[in-house]
Amino acid sequence: MDSLTQLTLGAAVGEAVAGRQVGRQAMLWGAICGTFPDLDVFISFGDAVRDFTYHRSFSHSLFVLALLTPLFVWLILKCHPDTRDYRTRWAWLVWLVFTTHVLLDCFTVYGTQIFWPFITTPVAWSTVFIIDPLYTVPLLVGLVAILAWRSDPARARRLNRAGLMLSTLYLGWTVAAKLEVERVAHTALTEMNLASAPLVSTPAPFNSLLWRIVVLTEEGYLEGFRSMLDGPAPVIFTPHVSDKHLLGDLDNDWAVQRLQWFTMGFYRVREADDGVVITDLRMGLEPHYVFNFRVAGIGNSYPGQTAPVQLPGIRNYDRLRWVWERIWDPGAT
Repeated sequence: MDSLTQLTLGAAVGEAVAGRQVGRQAMLWGAICGTFPDLDVFISFGDAVRDFTYHRSFSHSLFVLALLTPLFVWLILKCHPDTRDYRTRWAWLVWLVFTTHVLLDCFTVYGTQIFWPFITTPVAWSTVFIIDPLYTVPLLVGLVAILAWRSDPARARRLNRAGLMLSTLYLGWTVAAKLEVERVAHTALTEMNLASAPLVSTPAPFNSLLWRIVVLTEEGYLEGFRSMLDGPAPVIFTPHVSDKHLLGDLDNDWAVQRLQWFTMGFYRVREADDGVVITDLRMGLEPHYVFNFRVAGIGNSYPGQTAPVQLPGIRNYDRLRWVWERIWDPGAT
């Protein structure tokens, strides 16, 4: 999830765990611990593909974060020695904030390696867009109540707990919505003789009412959309071509293999800017995608390229207006 949401979740969890015992320090350290795992974005792993695929690996490992928990407790007690009697409470705070951070990231499509280094397969339940106000706002309301209602801290803490409960229930709704979307999609694909085709569904930007469905085919992939308000309307898929033949001998290239693995097979290959470009199909709306990597030149192009290069993400904000219109109207174009 986005940094603001993770900071807010950490602060809300911290307040719920230890706010009554240590005051607002619990919120502060919850926010710090909620932000900590994402600091790996400032680490250079050597090239664009490594930066892309090693993000959310060791820094989001439940095992690594559990080992770091005593260190954070030691640091907290160094800063607040008057709270030593609450050492166990601090330990629960740090561990729960770390754990809720990585589990929330699992609800997005990016992929989180929570069992690193024993199992490196990314976990991606893909039920929540990376920024979803309906998840974040209840948490913010609870924290604002803690900060504003000094005269009635018990009531403020109840609101904070209510915000955590509402956000958790919202995650449950997104899981149910995804299951329904994929049920309808599989029905349509069965009629197209594609019942066994690999499929990934993700919520469209900033909401959980409209879902995007990508299906792999021999020629490339299909893209379709399903709104929870579509009723009996069928899912309409649009076919797109992926030029995987461009990879040629690149199938043995580490960066190519790494992208194929990390995207779980949901990638497109095309020629662009005189190079072979691999695009992660899971994040974006056709034809605008966030993650594009030039893995090789074509002919004599880029003779000095020895490492993959991430191309600028393509964003078209007009598509956000289309997303809003499509939620309500199956015929929106």
